[in-house]
Amino acid sequence: MKLPMSFRCTVLPLLFFGLAGSVAVTASAQEKTIASQKILTIQREYTKPGKEGAAHEKSEAAFSKAMADAKVTDHYYALTSLSGRPRVLFLSTYPSFAEIEAERKKVNGNASLSAELDRANEADGDLLAETNSSMWIRRDDMSLNQGYRVGARYEELTQFVVRPGHMGEWTELVKLVIGAYKKGVPDAHWGTYEMVYGGGSTFLVITTLRSGEEIDSNFAKDPKFIEALGPEGLKRLEALEASCVESRQSNLFRIAPTMSYPPEQLVQAEPDFWTPKP
Repeated sequence: MKLPMSFRCTVLPLLFFGLAGSVAVTASAQEKTIASQKILTIQREYTKPGKEGAAHEKSEAAFSKAMADAKVTDHYYALTSLSGRPRVLFLSTYPSFAEIEAERKKVNGNASLSAELDRANEADGDLLAETNSSMWIRRDDMSLNQGYRVGARYEELTQFVVRPGHMGEWTELVKLVIGAYKKGVPDAHWGTYEMVYGGGSTFLVITTLRSGEEIDSNFAKDPKFIEALGPEGLKRLEALEASCVESRQSNLFRIAPTMSYPPEQLVQAEPDFWTPKP
């Protein structure tokens, strides 16, 4: 769920959201969208000072090469931070928790691959200051025109922590925001995920973006959202947010193909981007 610029915080922690298994590709008159699956896993790596950039990209390339050589079907893509602490998020999606278990068993059961990944982990660990992970479930009722836009180069992630006992107000707030966007900015799009492991009462909103120009355009549409909301709706929105939202942060990330192991459907949609020539 997005909020207009006047309601946004300046900084937000992000996540790891790869693609696993099959993904559906839908096409509209304007764009192709790759549908995400129900379960999202996020692995976040904070790099030591001076260890971000090329050094980390080279280290992560060893993981994707090992996975590709073994023809593993547990795919992911990476996001590098453009705001906040230097970090990389690795995102993966699955149809179920049973599928997560099955994919991990395949990797762990491959002795050669496990050895390669152990070596890569050791080298990568020298670059990292901190890591963490979390699991999320997609909330279709809190999303709008969701899906990965083919051609995306950036992702905006906004995390909301809801106060205990205020979930009803949060649901009302989300419905209010979605209704105003449908009326005033119908082409807006985002996917919302609720954390189920790794924390509590936390929601993540992910928006894919093609360019800086699109980011500028989204901010320029804020007045349309406020107009659609109306004075009474705006007043209600402010009251709900003050009551039920404990914290929120937003950050911008760049999609990093050299640190990713994307599924074939994504590669076929943009081969020059996902498999760039040296």
